[in-house]
Amino acid sequence: MDAGWTAVPSIILERQKALGLDALDLNIILYLTTYWWTHDNMPHPSKKTIADALNVKSRTVQRRIAELEAGGLIRREERRIAGKGSRTNLYHFDGLIKAALPYAKEKLQEIAAREKTKKSAAARKGKAKLELVK
Repeated sequence: MDAGWTAVPSIILERQKALGLDALDLNIILYLTTYWWTHDNMPHPSKKTIADALNVKSRTVQRRIAELEAGGLIRREERRIAGKGSRTNLYHFDGLIKAALPYAKEKLQEIAAREKTKKSAAARKGKAKLELVK
């Protein structure tokens, strides 16, 4: 655990195609989540840091992040300091969470339906009939 773990909702992985994500988009999102330690401290790695980790060019990361933002899945927040210039962007996942929520609810309904089917089948079978073996 000390080496670092990241929790990501599995529905994002399972429904990446439906969310309009390809492998590189998903890798960028996953990489960003490795920098998201607390709710109020959004991830803010540089595009170069992301590019180096994913073995792509910074310009590729820049374009893909712009596309993810245009698709409403992530939101960049620029950080400018008067007289000092720009700092790395903060990245927000509100759009991705909102887009994934219907799929998560659908999965919960599927799980509930499977459980109901299991319970119904178990009720039809009745209690197990056990015999004492001597």
